[in-house]
Formats: sequence, structure tokens, C-alpha cells
Amino acid sequence: MKISTKGRYGLTIMMALAKKHGEGPTSLKSIAREHDLSEHYLEQLIAPLRNAGLVKSIRGAYGGYILADEPKDITAGDIIRILEGPISPVEVMDDEEPAKRDLWMKIRDAVKDVLDNTTLEDLATYEGEGEQDSYMFYI
Repeated sequence: MKISTKGRYGLTIMMALAKKHGEGPTSLKSIAREHDLSEHYLEQLIAPLRNAGLVKSIRGAYGGYILADEPKDITAGDIIRILEGPISPVEVMDDEEPAKRDLWMKIRDAVKDVLDNTTLEDLATYEGEGEQDSYMFYI
């Protein structure tokens, strides 16, 4: 399964809204500027998120978008499914050997588990700095 720019930028929008949660509406223009993205493309992505009820639009001079729910109640899986469709890294074939079919289903379930157990709050408050050293090998 490859997450396209739809999913990536959709997560970017939602993380930006989660970071500003409770501070009022955020404009797509400010998100686009902050992340060096096309405002026009973000407008295309926000529509399905709004239609699915994950964000609300606020009209007016100081309008923009806010999360429709708490960041802890929205998962990465919710966002990816809306923008990318069903989460299925490998198509499971009925006529495949049972061992391979079981492997594909385990992979699918593991990906779903990670996406469905990672909230917007987790992503918005993530502080991964310093973890990079754990993968460095010094000689």
C-alpha cells in the first residue's frame, strides 16, 4: 500500500488543525504557506474531510477550518480511508495458498492496527527528536 499525496497532505491539514485546536479557525492559505503546499490542492482535499464530518468550515473574514471532534477521537485511519479508500496493502486472492493468504491478511491487519491506533493528538504532539541516535551505529 502506498499512501499518495492525497493522504500525506490530508494528514498535514489535519495535524495543523489539531495543533491549533481550541484556538479558532485556521485558513488553508496559512497551512499551505507554512508547509509550502498548493492552496488549491488543499482545497480539493478538505472537501471530502468536511463531507465526512471530520472538519467544519467557518465562514467570514476570520474564517477557516476547525476539527469537528477532539484530536484524540480522530485517527490516522479515519483520514486515510476518506482520502485514499479502503486500507488494503495486498489484494487477498481466494485461490492463493493458505499460508500466503494468511500472511497478506496479517500485513493488512497490522497496517490497519497502526493507522487506527494513531490519533491526531499523537501526531500533533509527537516529539521524535533524539530517537534518530538509536539507529546510528558508531565505529
